Amino acid sequence: MSDFRIPGRHDRLLAYAQNLTPPSGWKIEVSGDAIIVLAGPSVIHQRNLLLVREQFDARRPRDLMPSENTDLSSPDTGKLRNPDLTYIPLATVELGGNQVPAELAVIAVEIVSPSNPENDLVGKVRDYPQMGIPLYLVIDPREGTLTLHSDPGGGTYHRRWTGKFGDAVPVPAPFDFELTTSELLRYPAGGTA
Repeated sequence: MSDFRIPGRHDRLLAYAQNLTPPSGWKIEVSGDAIIVLAGPSVIHQRNLLLVREQFDARRPRDLMPSENTDLSSPDTGKLRNPDLTYIPLATVELGGNQVPAELAVIAVEIVSPSNPENDLVGKVRDYPQMGIPLYLVIDPREGTLTLHSDPGGGTYHRRWTGKFGDAVPVPAPFDFELTTSELLRYPAGGTA
């Protein structure tokens, strides 16, 4: 499959997506030729994100700040993604605006949505290393599993750690700690989150 790009096409698609006004609680992402509109998260999703964020916040370097639902833009790759949680340099504030260059993010954290799991498990595993994001943590409450992708190069992640809820996730530098996951909640079986 070639990565053929029509000059200016992705710029126009990104500009179009950035001018859309989604309904309250929805967010917009762009991957290749697709505009993805996602529903807002459930309370289980939000609780799991809180448990993870509190641990990352306690170990974040002083020059990084957490940001939830920040647009990470990568015009060179034609991608605009919006992770549940990311950590970016404090100096990013000086850039202003609503978007952050994706390559400034040190990690992207996603809680898998029951309505569109492929977006987090396939699309973002493909897009985040191309966008220059060094770490990608995927938490899947449907299955009770965790995956930490790292070591990006050549448009893909070269290392992958997998575990289940209850396992300690070995988060590398710049955080350098073991993420506790025993209190993460799974989505109800057969239901929506």
